[in-house]
Amino acid sequence: MTQADEVSVLILAPHGRDGVVAAAILGEVGIKATICSSPETLVAGLDAAACGVITEEALLSADRRELAAWVERQPPWSDFPFILLTHRGGSPVEHLTELLGNVTVLERPFHPTVLVNAVRSALRARQRQREVEAHLEERQRTHERQALLIRELHHRVKNTLATVQGLLGATARSTRSVDEFYNSFSDRIVSLSNTHNLLTEDYWQTAPLIEMFRNELSHYDDGAQRRITLDGPPVELSADLAVPIGMAVHELTTNAAKHGALSVPGGQISVVWAVRDREAGRRLDIKWLERGGPPVEKPSRKGFGSTLLHRVLTHQCHATISIAYDREGLSCHMDIPLVEERLVPEY
Repeated sequence: MTQADEVSVLILAPHGRDGVVAAAILGEVGIKATICSSPETLVAGLDAAACGVITEEALLSADRRELAAWVERQPPWSDFPFILLTHRGGSPVEHLTELLGNVTVLERPFHPTVLVNAVRSALRARQRQREVEAHLEERQRTHERQALLIRELHHRVKNTLATVQGLLGATARSTRSVDEFYNSFSDRIVSLSNTHNLLTEDYWQTAPLIEMFRNELSHYDDGAQRRITLDGPPVELSADLAVPIGMAVHELTTNAAKHGALSVPGGQISVVWAVRDREAGRRLDIKWLERGGPPVEKPSRKGFGSTLLHRVLTHQCHATISIAYDREGLSCHMDIPLVEERLVPEY
């Protein structure tokens, strides 16, 4: 909004024609002004105004407590400009100038240019104050965001260390040699790191689901034959969902590479996902389907991947997991409630 489009000057001059004359002078140069009928009307409009023009006698004959309270309540960035119109030859009443604070005194009668220059100077000063206000607000938003980021970082580090500790113990229990332990544990740490890379790109906030699948599966597509199919809408996962889901995707991929569709040429994996609206909120529906691999048999014991899918996703993410060991290929269905809130606002 431009200066000419807004009422930026309030005039309090209840006696004589001073108010009408001052408004007309300002109007001729494109500065809109409104005449106030009382100090109460003036105070009511000060928050939206940029300058106040007041005659000395208007204040001398009025209850000034409400105006004094408004001036006292100004925020740190504000020093509202007033123009006080006095009579020629007399000294302005000291307690009035002290009351107004940032005040320019003009003796009447004055040349119209003097009033216009004084008002324009006051408007420029108020504009600078508003710029300071905007700068301070931006600094406050930045400070609040940094505080939230630090809190989220502490939360992420704590959760990550707990996840690594769990990976360490579970990998040790599911492997039979030092080399097997080293390879399995390293692969899982790399997978965890890839998910964290996606999160840090968005300031520890969300990770795109399709990128998590691509990180694990894309290098199994040989180009000549399409082995990997990914189909679903864009979904951004919160950090608390991205880490366990990313680990689950890694375990499914590892199992497919060792025993399933990715262990032989020509095997294929199809991943289809959708977001469903339910009464309790939105849920993410993921279907993992393997075909073209060796005949599938139900394992005689639960491995780490199966344990992670059932325990971590069920307990941490409140998900519903079902795995079918069909002879033509393993299939996994995950139904996961989505976390809607971002801890830190988007830029």
